Amino acid sequence: MSICIRRLAPDDIDDVMTAGHLFDDPPRRDWTAAFLAHAGHHLLLALVDDEPAGFVTGIECLHPDKGAEMLLYELGVDDAFRRRGVGRSLVVALGDLAVERGCRQMWVPIELDNEAAVATYLSAGAGPPEPASTMSWEFEE
Repeated sequence: MSICIRRLAPDDIDDVMTAGHLFDDPPRRDWTAAFLAHAGHHLLLALVDDEPAGFVTGIECLHPDKGAEMLLYELGVDDAFRRRGVGRSLVVALGDLAVERGCRQMWVPIELDNEAAVATYLSAGAGPPEPASTMSWEFEE
């Protein structure tokens, strides 16, 4: 199995729509266009035999005392391609992009009981998970 990782550009909206089954919810064209056009927002698509097998999104964050960091925002792999190296390949590719972009580190929030996520990130070179909690606000559209 050969995995091809593509960095998507602003004119790759149709590729995201074709890979819509990989996302939690169907991607919207307007949001996809805005995401791909935004500097510091990255979407990498994994293809196996020209079929969308997974994706990862990363967002560059810049902070006065931390410099540039890459937030691994979301990783999605099609059920048919899980445990075959697709997720690891995507995470490594995002890490390579982070280094290329001058980021000092890459980080990802996870749920510690998500064994697949923990295993994927560890296999891609992440350090051991640290306990954390997340609080969120939801705003109406």
